[in-house]
Amino acid sequence: MANEIERRKAEHLMLAASGQVEGPDGPGWKDIHLVHQALPRTDLQAVDLGVEFLGQRLKAPLVIASMTGGHEQATEVNRRLARAAERHGIAMGLGSQRAALQNSALAGTYSVARKAAPTAMLIANVGAPQLVRQKSGHRLSTAQLREAIDMVGAQALAIHLNFLEESVQTEGDRRAAGLRDALAEAVEAAGVPLIAKETGSGLSRAAALELRALGFSALDVGGSGGTSFAAIEAERAAGRGDSRGQRLGYAFRGWGIPTAASVVGARVAQLPLIATGGVRSGLDAAKAIALGADLVGVARPLLEAALESSARIDDWIEQFLEELRVAVWLAGGTRLADLRSALVVITAETRNWLDDLGYEFSAGRGGVLEGEVDAS
Repeated sequence: MANEIERRKAEHLMLAASGQVEGPDGPGWKDIHLVHQALPRTDLQAVDLGVEFLGQRLKAPLVIASMTGGHEQATEVNRRLARAAERHGIAMGLGSQRAALQNSALAGTYSVARKAAPTAMLIANVGAPQLVRQKSGHRLSTAQLREAIDMVGAQALAIHLNFLEESVQTEGDRRAAGLRDALAEAVEAAGVPLIAKETGSGLSRAAALELRALGFSALDVGGSGGTSFAAIEAERAAGRGDSRGQRLGYAFRGWGIPTAASVVGARVAQLPLIATGGVRSGLDAAKAIALGADLVGVARPLLEAALESSARIDDWIEQFLEELRVAVWLAGGTRLADLRSALVVITAETRNWLDDLGYEFSAGRGGVLEGEVDAS
């Protein structure tokens, strides 16, 4: 079982970095428009991108999203990414740590992050399906949750909700009975803030409210439009002759709530919010924050950079932060938080999503609705 998980982690890494595995419909950023303000209020380089998140001060609202660990190649990838997190004062999430909890020899593929980033905010990671008993093995215990946290010296623990992936995956864990009790138990036992993290299908308003009631401290919407794990698992299934998984993965490749709509829906929970899913530029990040996110998570572009070199990671992050700084400046702001009162126009498919779901987007947290008049 441990060897199978290690092999699967390596396949995920390669497919995520090189395969055609993007969601077909996009995350919705093209429908979000920040209204230009022709008279800036400060110098461009004076714009402050700093943010507080779960008691940690970050220099910029960027999380290197949970990606990898549990196999040999992941060690260097996580080392490079963690060093970048340390240099730039941003956060980093580790990939699912189940492999190391089942085989302690793999712990170093995760713990390398803390060695490389002694002061950065690190987020440990386990899967919600493994909190209930599955055919593949025993459920993770509360002691193992604390072990995952201690393994990387994490300031928070993400519990990822990847039930679409599990439904497609040849070896997937498909039991969910008792999940809510297990999540509440994890919140009580962890000893650090818990982040509920979707992995490509988004969080609805109802799910966000339920996760708040279960005691989670923050949410990562993990919306559709970025990397599709249904597509990744379809590719893996095809290689194994698993026609069921292959067909399911292709059928559900576009399943989920686009990230932009998910941010608007999830903010009703009034918890710190991460927008992950198809964030590919600093302008995307600015739009997500204007909609209500506190941070954005980026995975695939940074994975591709990490497989190349540390210098390539730095180049990508520096360009991303410059784009974000310019967006804040041109929207009339002097600091990141000013995006929350920026004027925003929402059009096309994202407008349809919000209207059909009854999600409100109004002044006071993220600008004004399309068609409203700013009385100021």
